[in-house]
Amino acid sequence: MNFKNAWKRGAVALGLATMAGACGSGSSAAAPASAAKPALWQVTDRDTTIYLFGTIHLLPDNIVWRSPKFDKALAKSNGLVVETIIDEKNLAPFAGLFTRLAVRSDLPPLVMRVPPDKRGLLLQAIRNGGAVPASLDRMETWAAAFQLINLQFRGIGLKQQQGVDQVLKSNFAAAGKPVGQLETNAEQLGVFDTLPESAQQALLIAALDRPEQVKAQFDGMLGAWMRGDVDTIARTFNSDMAATPALTDALLTRRNANWARWIEGRMAQPGTVMVAVGAGHLAGPASVQAMLGKRGLKVTRLQ
Repeated sequence: MNFKNAWKRGAVALGLATMAGACGSGSSAAAPASAAKPALWQVTDRDTTIYLFGTIHLLPDNIVWRSPKFDKALAKSNGLVVETIIDEKNLAPFAGLFTRLAVRSDLPPLVMRVPPDKRGLLLQAIRNGGAVPASLDRMETWAAAFQLINLQFRGIGLKQQQGVDQVLKSNFAAAGKPVGQLETNAEQLGVFDTLPESAQQALLIAALDRPEQVKAQFDGMLGAWMRGDVDTIARTFNSDMAATPALTDALLTRRNANWARWIEGRMAQPGTVMVAVGAGHLAGPASVQAMLGKRGLKVTRLQ
């Protein structure tokens, strides 16, 4: 499997689409509640429990993903921690940050940042998505890639408001329970802004799939996630990213290590919290659980 296909299947699970706004309408077949068992772990000591739950950040309508075991863990949790929090009621700070990091006036046209044999596909993707070519030309390559990927996701009916993270944040807020973050918006966007141009171009090329390819790839990842099939998530995305070391290091290794340190520190405080991050971070040899194990913490799978 090449990186391009692995990237597309894993993009949502890894949190690479968290900049997406509300997406268009659409739906996929709903899975029976009895069949849903996304992977869930816990780390415990005498007075602290931390649940680890892998999420998908964008979903179509009518996906039933909760299970009795998950709901039990949710009810026990006194707080939620996600990757990052975007203030939906005041998007101006995030928009300003994105503009400062992503927009430049000295960039070559976007079409010149892909190989000649990909330029026709890029122009077609721009037309299909209704994007404004001039605005993409002013974006750094990683940001333009996100714009096109988000247009693809919208086209197959994925919605941010249906995403697991958004649903969980709403649940905890409604219950009056605190919601925290592992990274600031600046830290998360900075992961992509500091990628070498070659890695950014790999992301852009990955945004050129046809809608039917995107849907098939997403459905494959969704099915694995719903089954709690962590091995497939790791095999179809994380392992293939090894072909692009800069992406592996930036998107997985360093962030997972930072989050493992945070969890270790949080274990010193009593209470029960749920940590919900993109499912790709909880799969493979560089997973958060693996790094916790190296720190001497026992991680137990519940589902």
